[in-house]
Amino acid sequence: MKNKIITTIAAFGLSLAASAASAETVRVGVAAEPYPPFTEPDAAGNWTGWEIDFMNAVCAEAKLDCVVTPVAWDGIIPALTSNKIDAIIGSMSITEERQKTIDFSDKYYNTPSVIATSKGSGITPDAAGLEGKIIGVQVSTIHQDYVTTHFADAAAEIKEYQTQDEANQDLAAGRVDAVMADSLALDAFVKSDACCEIVGAVEDDPAILGAGVGVGLRKGDDELREKFNAAIAAIRENGTYAEFSKAYFDFDIYGQ
Repeated sequence: MKNKIITTIAAFGLSLAASAASAETVRVGVAAEPYPPFTEPDAAGNWTGWEIDFMNAVCAEAKLDCVVTPVAWDGIIPALTSNKIDAIIGSMSITEERQKTIDFSDKYYNTPSVIATSKGSGITPDAAGLEGKIIGVQVSTIHQDYVTTHFADAAAEIKEYQTQDEANQDLAAGRVDAVMADSLALDAFVKSDACCEIVGAVEDDPAILGAGVGVGLRKGDDELREKFNAAIAAIRENGTYAEFSKAYFDFDIYGQ
């Protein structure tokens, strides 16, 4: 009997090992630059944030072994297309321009793009309000494209930054008059620094701002895309999405 139990346990252990070994490993690219509250390393170097929780939830649902792989933001699409990573989970908006190079999953959140300024600036989130102002924006983002397209003629200067945090620091220091970024990223900033406030959302331009944020995937990787799509739908349906999101936000960021 003892030998039978040992044999059964051993067989169960082998079954679990085989199951773990069979899980598809997916190298998930995130921006190496911190982007709170979505992705940032903690003091021990472990990646945390809403998108890390999202990644863990969808990968568990899809039975994927997902490994966080930090990549410089301006090189993250080339890293995907050259097979250095398998997916991008990094607040990347689904735009027509990007879809020429990569594919996307269904959206997993959609929030407005806004302008932040020093408190009491009187600036409005439009070309008239930004006339003669210095605008800060992160490179290789939809916000850089938007500012260049809509505000270049009005602004005195457009200053480009490698990270949103650098742009925010210059706003706090008075070196720029305004910054543009996602509403959630700037909301976290203005709540942490009394210097500044969000003055409103810019007018929508779907061709530039896209149709929400999705998982970036290589062209033709249809099987992986469908796994992500099914998992996104499942965690929305079963309440997992709402459960981990409430630790960060007091409203549903999935959007329209």
